[in-house]
Amino acid sequence: MSTHLEKTYSREQQRLGNELEIPPTPHPLVRSISQAEVGEESARIRVNEEDVDAQLELEKEDDLKETEESSPAQSSTGSGQQAPPRRIIRFEDGDSAQPNNWNQGKKIYALSTAILTVMNSTVSSSLAAGATTQISHHFHNTNEYQLILPTSIFLVGYTCGPLIWGPLSESYGRKWTKIVAFALFTIFSIASALSPNFTALILFRLFTGIGGSAAISIVGGICADIYHDPRSRGIIQVHMAIFMAATTFGPILGPPISGFSAPVSWSWPFWIGAIFAGASWPVVLCFPETYAPIILKHRARRLRKETGDMSIVAPIELEKTDFHHIMVVVLTRPLRMICFEPLVLFTCLYLSYAYAIFYIFFQSYPIIFIQIYSFNPGEEGLAFLPIGIGALISAALYLLWDKILFRAQTLSRPWSQSEEMRRLPLACIAGPFFVLSLFWAGWTAKQEIHWIVPVLAGIPFGIGYLCLFMALLNYLVDAYEIFAASAMAAASFSRSSFGAVLPFAAKPMYRTLGVPWACSLLGFFSLAMCAIPFVFIRFGTSLRKKSKFCQYLAQKKREEVEAREREADGRDPEDVEAAGRRIGGTEGDDKC
Repeated sequence: MSTHLEKTYSREQQRLGNELEIPPTPHPLVRSISQAEVGEESARIRVNEEDVDAQLELEKEDDLKETEESSPAQSSTGSGQQAPPRRIIRFEDGDSAQPNNWNQGKKIYALSTAILTVMNSTVSSSLAAGATTQISHHFHNTNEYQLILPTSIFLVGYTCGPLIWGPLSESYGRKWTKIVAFALFTIFSIASALSPNFTALILFRLFTGIGGSAAISIVGGICADIYHDPRSRGIIQVHMAIFMAATTFGPILGPPISGFSAPVSWSWPFWIGAIFAGASWPVVLCFPETYAPIILKHRARRLRKETGDMSIVAPIELEKTDFHHIMVVVLTRPLRMICFEPLVLFTCLYLSYAYAIFYIFFQSYPIIFIQIYSFNPGEEGLAFLPIGIGALISAALYLLWDKILFRAQTLSRPWSQSEEMRRLPLACIAGPFFVLSLFWAGWTAKQEIHWIVPVLAGIPFGIGYLCLFMALLNYLVDAYEIFAASAMAAASFSRSSFGAVLPFAAKPMYRTLGVPWACSLLGFFSLAMCAIPFVFIRFGTSLRKKSKFCQYLAQKKREEVEAREREADGRDPEDVEAAGRRIGGTEGDDKC
């Protein structure tokens, strides 16, 4: 990856206690580089990329070809004459077009749009759970494993989609990736409601899940785009807490919606999902581009058109974007992060298990509340609501922890200087809540015990579930910065795989072991997982030091500081004028 791209996308943050980061210094908007400098820098880039991943040999070869092909004057004349220097634009400090410098209203709109698309996706993921009986009757299918497919196959889409949408958003931007994916989601939501047979329903639900997965996999990148500083205060933290709670509320709204609407028609739950998606389109279309390199690309195109200077380029325009590169390098990044990054691997493992238990509940709650307590499907769907109450409590804990952390950082407490201590304590308290809820639900689900008791077990589950996701996903975003979308895609891929597969074992497990011991088995595994955040706190710093991706980011920051120091005395006022002040800003580029 080009060094210029990393310079463009400096997170411009000074994290307390993070030894892997270097504070940025002011830098010019435009600088000119000769063709010789391009070749020399490309060689250094290739060495740095080798540090990121040894599997990128092909990418290095592509970069070499790009450098050779970028000298048209030499190849056409054969005289060794150098081509005109490129003029690479960058954001000036405080530039209002840089997403981190947007006003609060625009940031809130961008994040609210992300919340809306996530809600669309997560509600749709569980819509089939409360309509199983009606789907069975309509399509004359009584196979209990096949009837799990309308929910599980959606999560298979969640497995495939992030491997596409996350990396593509890092190459082509968040806006159009989100719009294309949401269009796919909307079209197949309608198709699901019109399915002529059971096979078609399964196929349409798969593509609905693929389209809906973009919201989940891109949202981490969007948060990293607009909120660079992990110590952001006030409304930012409130909005983030609301967002995380919304990701939990989505799946728990699906069962009551389908439970009460499916008796009218098996297709009504899917029509409700399609109507929700259609109503969201005006907001989605006005979503502003948040990925800084793409915003600079738009600026460079505008400058070339206005000035006629074709040497002006954005850093991302120096990137390889051919199909071979995208397939071999970009789209494999999430899988490589799972395989070679321990932080990503064990985060994915813990989150995947928690996510799988959530979707196992869609199979176990009917056993508990319909068979034991004789609930109807709508009432059984309402039993999920305490999980949402727990999510709200967890959001409040998130805000409380933020205040405690801010006070400790203000007082320069040693523990608050650690990257791990900023995020992971919430994950540490999440585990016990998780374990408690499973044993609570399993051993109180008896006819002689009032139904409200096992229903309330959802509250500690919601607390633990959301605390876990808030802590570990934020930790990934902070650790991997510009690779956040790929790290989130890796997490989404793994947890969706678990969520799609493990529910098939739910009914046999509950029939064989009984409700108490089936829940206990899940609880014992949860107890073992509790060790993961504690291990991260103890060894996280050394793991990040050994991480190829984290070291790559640290190297880019060091190079950025050195480049800015070299350029500080050589700023060209005319270049700055051409790049920034003459065009009068670029916020209008992202308006709908």
